[in-house]
Amino acid sequence: MSNVAELHVNGSTYQLPVVEGSEHEKALDIQKLRDQSGFITLDSGYKNTGATKSAITFLDGEEGILRYRGYPIEQLAEQSSFLEVAYLLIYGELPTQKELESFTNEIKVHTLVNEDMRKIFDGFPVNAHPMGILSALVCSLTAFYPESMGSVTAEQERLSIVRLMAKLPTIAAWAYKNHMGHPVNYPQNRLSYCANFMHMMFALPVEEYIVNPVIEDALNTLLILHADHEQNCSTSTVRLVGSSHASLYSSISAGINALWGPLHGGANQEVIEMLEEIKADGGDVKKYVEMAKNAKTTGFRLFGFGHRVYKNFDPRAKIIKKAADKVLSSLGINDPVLEIAKQLEEAALTDPYFVERKLYPNVDFYSGIIYRALGIPTNMFTVMFALGRLPGWIAQWKEMRETKEPIGRPRQVYVGHPKRDYLDINSRSAK
Repeated sequence: MSNVAELHVNGSTYQLPVVEGSEHEKALDIQKLRDQSGFITLDSGYKNTGATKSAITFLDGEEGILRYRGYPIEQLAEQSSFLEVAYLLIYGELPTQKELESFTNEIKVHTLVNEDMRKIFDGFPVNAHPMGILSALVCSLTAFYPESMGSVTAEQERLSIVRLMAKLPTIAAWAYKNHMGHPVNYPQNRLSYCANFMHMMFALPVEEYIVNPVIEDALNTLLILHADHEQNCSTSTVRLVGSSHASLYSSISAGINALWGPLHGGANQEVIEMLEEIKADGGDVKKYVEMAKNAKTTGFRLFGFGHRVYKNFDPRAKIIKKAADKVLSSLGINDPVLEIAKQLEEAALTDPYFVERKLYPNVDFYSGIIYRALGIPTNMFTVMFALGRLPGWIAQWKEMRETKEPIGRPRQVYVGHPKRDYLDINSRSAK
């Protein structure tokens, strides 16, 4: 294959270098196209635009492949811990035992948040959305650690990374406690990362809270599966904001806001809301399956089935299904909403309509089921997503800074009024 492509426009020819990635993805390098020709490319939503080169995550939607730094997601979910995967994403290699212990211990040192942040918490009403609290508190870390702004030393960058990994679970759990009207729990550093988070979420002063190991393991798996997913909306936002040399905290806060949008991070919440709707209508799953098959007429669609990137199957869904089955079996929950979920799952895996269209249950379907089984309210689902995605966001921000990417500045095609002259206010006609 030639390493140069040719573009012919208006009688002129322009040469575009062909770039090939390590997994044989191919791209046309158009960085000099505007300077040479005056043309830009138009790609609304950036669906066909490579904004960067990255060595972090490889995703093949056609083949259902997801790898972090070359390691298959199946192996990491089965054998690794969330902090080990976080280290891999952020620093490029799996840690040695000593490196992992050092990373883990550093995080434990920084789990407490400044007590002045409690004053900010106190300013939020009880009905404040946890994602709003999460975004605001993460952004406020820049004010607490102003040395994180602008050009930072390697040590300052490392401290920012450790602080975020340590404090986000505390802030997330406190956002939940604010929503519930409960007193906050401080971190218990004797516990693992996931167990500590569960303790801060669910422990009450009136009784001892013991973390269920099945739940801890399921949470560990969920966080690993959500840790990174290539250049999605929130990740691209983190890189774009970070390209201005905004602090890591500000950049991650921006990513949280992007994730908050229902078209991005709200899918698992939509799954539960859909199941609640079916339950409220009598729980007739067959009726809604038929409605989904005739979506053009009924306007009803099933959330949590299929994926806009994975054209075959979501590799994460196969893994998290096992965790969901374990959690439901361990807790022995009798919840009609989760029974409806099981029936929908069965329909999607066996009904020819869904099988032929590859509309399999995805990771959002199963994660929503697990969160509901754990008693986590739906408005906390996206916070859980953010907790898992944090190391990926950090890794992408770090890579962007290390490769010295220029500040992001997309172009546009202007479609407004051409030049027109200013009219005195008395000369303007009413619209």
